[in-house]
Amino acid sequence: MADINLKEVTLIVGVVTACYWNSLFCGFVFDDVSAILDNKDLHPSTPLKTLFQNDFWGTPMSEERSHKSYRPLTVLTFRLNYLFSELKPMSYHLLNMIFHAVVSVIFLKVCKLFLDNRSSVIASLLFAVHPIHTEAVTGVVGRAELLSSIFFLAAFLSYTKSKGPDNSIVWTPIALTVVLVAVATLCKEQGITVVGICCVYEVFIAQGYTLPLLCTTARQFFRGKSNIPFSMLQTLIKLIVLMFSTLLLVVIRVQVIQSQLPVFTRFDNPAAVSPTPTRQLTFNYLLPLNAWLLLNPSELCCDWTMGTIPLIESFLDIRNLATFIFFCFLGALGVFSLRYPGDSSKTVLMALCLMALPFIPASNLFFPVGFVVAERVLYVPSMGFCILVAHGWQKISNKSVLKKLSWVCLSMVIFTHALKTLHRNWDWESEYTLFMSALKVNKNNAKLWNNVGHALENEKNFERALKYFLQATHVQPDDIGAHMNVGRTYKNLNRTKEAEESYMMAKSLMPQIIPGKKYAARIAPNHLNVYINLANLIRANESRLEEADQLYRQAISMRPDFKQAYISRGELLLKMNKPLKAKEAYLKALELDRNNADLWYNLAIVHIELKEPNEALKNFNRALELNPKHKLALFNSAILMQESGEVKLRPEARKRLLSYINEEPQDANGYFNLGMLAMDDKKDSEAEMWMKKAIKLQADFRSALFNLALLYSQTAKELMALPILEELLRYYPDHIKGLILKGDILMNQKKDILGAKKCFEKILEMDPNNVQGKHNLCVVYFEEKDLLKAERCLVETLALAPHEEYIQRHLNIVRDKISSSSFAEQPVSPAGKTSGVEGDKIPTENVKEVRSEPRPTQIIKPSGNKSQSKSNKLLGKSTDKETPHKTTKEIKEIEKKRVAALKRLEEIERILNGE
Repeated sequence: MADINLKEVTLIVGVVTACYWNSLFCGFVFDDVSAILDNKDLHPSTPLKTLFQNDFWGTPMSEERSHKSYRPLTVLTFRLNYLFSELKPMSYHLLNMIFHAVVSVIFLKVCKLFLDNRSSVIASLLFAVHPIHTEAVTGVVGRAELLSSIFFLAAFLSYTKSKGPDNSIVWTPIALTVVLVAVATLCKEQGITVVGICCVYEVFIAQGYTLPLLCTTARQFFRGKSNIPFSMLQTLIKLIVLMFSTLLLVVIRVQVIQSQLPVFTRFDNPAAVSPTPTRQLTFNYLLPLNAWLLLNPSELCCDWTMGTIPLIESFLDIRNLATFIFFCFLGALGVFSLRYPGDSSKTVLMALCLMALPFIPASNLFFPVGFVVAERVLYVPSMGFCILVAHGWQKISNKSVLKKLSWVCLSMVIFTHALKTLHRNWDWESEYTLFMSALKVNKNNAKLWNNVGHALENEKNFERALKYFLQATHVQPDDIGAHMNVGRTYKNLNRTKEAEESYMMAKSLMPQIIPGKKYAARIAPNHLNVYINLANLIRANESRLEEADQLYRQAISMRPDFKQAYISRGELLLKMNKPLKAKEAYLKALELDRNNADLWYNLAIVHIELKEPNEALKNFNRALELNPKHKLALFNSAILMQESGEVKLRPEARKRLLSYINEEPQDANGYFNLGMLAMDDKKDSEAEMWMKKAIKLQADFRSALFNLALLYSQTAKELMALPILEELLRYYPDHIKGLILKGDILMNQKKDILGAKKCFEKILEMDPNNVQGKHNLCVVYFEEKDLLKAERCLVETLALAPHEEYIQRHLNIVRDKISSSSFAEQPVSPAGKTSGVEGDKIPTENVKEVRSEPRPTQIIKPSGNKSQSKSNKLLGKSTDKETPHKTTKEIKEIEKKRVAALKRLEEIERILNGE
C-alpha cells in the first residue's frame, strides 16, 4: 500500500473547497431545524450525560415518539459548534466541509489498497465532487454520515494491519478496529457494517481465498478427508472475535432503544405497510433506483417519501425489468469477484462490499425505515461505486486506442459533477429554495408542497402558503398533516370557520377504534396534534370550553404519555377557573418530563392563581435551574419577588431582571420594572435611567411615562414632569391619575388655575363620581374665591365619600370663611403652598386609592412541529406608583397623619404574545 503524499492531499482538499465553498452561505434547512435549532442538547445548560440519553433530535430514547437514532458523538460536535458560534450556520457548514475533505483523503488511502496511484486519485476525486453528497455535506445533519465514515474507514485501515509475518495475528490493530467500530456506530448506526467489510477483506483479500476453494475445503473437512488448514483456523479466530464484538455492540444498541423500533406512518414509507407482493417488488426496485442516482445524479431531491415513487403492484410493471437487469449485473460482478483469483476480482469484490453492506440498514429489506430513498445514506456506498468506476476506467485507459477518449470522458464527468455539486449547494440556501428545487423533480410528494407552505408561513406569507397546503391535500387527500396545515393557516388568516372544517377533516382521517389494539402503535405522535389544534381553536369561544376539554381528554386517552395534551389541558382548566385540576394536569406532565423548564414555569403560574406565591417562586426557581436563560421565569420570578415586599429579595429580583433584558434587550417591560425596583430602593437617578430606556423602546408606555413624571414630582423636579405628562396624555387622554398630577403641578408650580380646572373637569366628564378629581375641583373654586360654589362642591363630594374625614374638615374651613366674611387671607394653592398671611387652607388630594389588579395567567403552550399551534406569552407588570406632593408647614401639621399614596398596579401588559 502506497502512502499518500502532500500533493495528493492538497489536490483533494482544493477540489472539495472549490465544490463546497458556497455551502458556507447556506442556512439551517429541513432536518437541520429539528437537529440544531430545536435541539436543547446543544445548549451548554444541558448536562453532557443527556446527550447519551436522547436520540439525534433531542428526544429521550425512552419515549415512543423517539426516532431511535442514537448518535451522541455527532450531537457532541454540534454542541461544540454551538459553544463557539451558537446558532450561526456558517461554522456548522465549515466543519462539514472539513470533515468531507478528511473522508476524501482517508478514502484515497483505502483506494491505494486495491488500485494503482493514478486510479486511486481519480476515485478519490470522483468521490469528492459527486453531487449525491450535497445532502450529506451541505445539509448539516449529514454530519452523521461524515463522522461515521471517518471512523468507518479508519477501522477498516486498522484491520488491514492485523496480519503479521507468516500469517500471524496482530491483536492491537484488531482491538483498535473494535474501538473505532464502536465510535463509528455512535456517530451513525451504519458504522457497524464495516465489520462485514473487514470479514470479506480477511477471507478473500488478505488470505486470498476464492469461493470454489472454500467450498472444496469445506467438503473435504465434512467428509473427513482433511483437516482445516492452520491459516484458515487463524482466520476463523479473527472472524469470531470480530463477530462477537459486533454482536456485543448490537445487544448494547438494542438495549439503548429499549427493544423498540421507531413508529413510522404509511406517508413516510408507503411500501412498508403494503401487502405482498407490492412491498417486495417496490423495495427491490429501490435498489436499481439508488444505483441510478449514483450513475446519473442529474435530478436530486431532498425528500423521496409519500407518493414520490409509485408502488409496484403488479409483476407486469415495466419497472420490474430495471430490477431484473440490476440483479443480473450485480450477480455477474459477484460471480466474477468470488470465483476468480486476481487483483481485478479483488478490487471488484471490495467495491461491491462497500456499495452493498453499508446500504443494508437503509435498504428496507430487513426492517422498514422512515424514508423511501435518502441521498445522504448513499455517502458510503458511493465509495464502492467510485472504486468500480476508477477500476473500469483503468482497464479502458490501458488500451492505447481508447486512452485519449477515456481521459476526455473522465475529465468531463469530474468537471460536470463538480459544477452540478456547486449549483446544487445553492438549493440548500433556504427552505424555500430547497423545497422548490425538489418540486421541479417531483410534484407527487405532498410533503414537499407542505414544506414549501411552511417556508412561506415562516415568512408570514399566509395567502401563498395556503395555496401550497391546499395543493398538498389534492396530491394526497388522506394526508392528515396537510389538512392540519390548512387549518392552521386559515386560523392565521382569521378564517376560523374554514380552519375548524379543515381540522375536523384531519380528525376524521384518524384511525378508528380497533378493540385490542393500542393507538400508540398505529398513530404518529404529531398527528395527535390535530386534537390540540382543534381544541385551541374552539376554546376561543367561551361557550365551547367543555368541548375543547373533551378533545384534550380524547387525545390523552389515545396516548396516556401525550405530554402536550396535559399542558394544553392545564392551560384550559385555568381559563375555566379550575386551578386545582390544572395543577393535576401539569403534575402529570411533569411525571413524563421532569426536566422541562416550561412545565415548571406553568406550574408556578398555577400556584399564583392559587394564591401560593412561595410555591410559585419555588417552581420558577426550578425552571431556572433547568434553564438559567428561561426568559419568562426570569421576568415573572423577579416580579413576584418585587411584589412580595421583602427587601432581602430585591437584589436577586434585580439580578434576574438584568439577565432578562440581556436576553430580551428590546422589551421595555424589563427596563420599566428595573426602574420600579430602583424607586423602591430610593435610587432616583437609576430609576430615571431605566424609565427613560423603557420609554425609548416604547414611546407610548403608559406606566413608564406616568411613573417617570411621578418620580420627577417626588424629587422637586415638577416642571420636568410636566412635558412627560403632556406626552402621556397625548397617547392616553383619559388617564385620570395623569390628569390629577398635571392639574396639581399646574396649580402648585405654574399658578395656572384655569389649566388645572380643565384637568379636573375632564376627569369628572369621564367619571362624575371620582372623589379625588371632584375634591380638587372644589379647591379650584376656593382659589377662585367662589366660596359658595366651593361649599356646594364639597357637600357633593362628601356625599360621594361620607367617611373621608379630610373632606369634612375642608368643608368646615370653607364654611368658616363664609361665616367670618373676611377674605383678607391669601389664596391657598392646591398643593398647600401659600403666600402672605397664613390662615385656613385647603390642599388638593393626590391619587390616594391604590389596589392591585388581578394577575392574568400566561402559560407557555407546548411547542412542537409546524402542525401545532405555538404560543410563548410573557406576564408583564406595569405599575403606576403614586405618592403625595410636598406641602407647606401648616398643611403638614394638618395632614401629618396622612400616609403617602401606595403603589397601584394600573395595568399588566402581555408581551411576546404570538402563535
